[in-house]
Amino acid sequence: MAHQRKLGRPTDQRRAMLRSMTTSFLESGRIETTVTRAKELKKVAEKMVTLGKTNTLHSKRQALAYITKRDVVVKLFDEIAPKFAERNGGYTRIIKIGPRRGDAAEMAILEFVD
Repeated sequence: MAHQRKLGRPTDQRRAMLRSMTTSFLESGRIETTVTRAKELKKVAEKMVTLGKTNTLHSKRQALAYITKRDVVVKLFDEIAPKFAERNGGYTRIIKIGPRRGDAAEMAILEFVD
């Protein structure tokens, strides 16, 4: 397995954070976060879109095991994945937007490619 960033959190908290971020990203289509979190989220989100392209009961159950909202899974399989049917990977982009005001952490926007 590829190296994973720890993001300064214990495993369970990190996994929960990525699950909730993935859910809200798939729900809204874009998310504003730090660059390192965006890079980790991109890996997971791309895997979910790829999963959505194989529209089987098994893949839906795999998605439901990770994504926390049922309606987001429906959206993934019915709207998001079909848009990328002809595309092999590279469904998202990271746009850097400069430092955060409070702690100067490098911020970015993760969004779907048109």
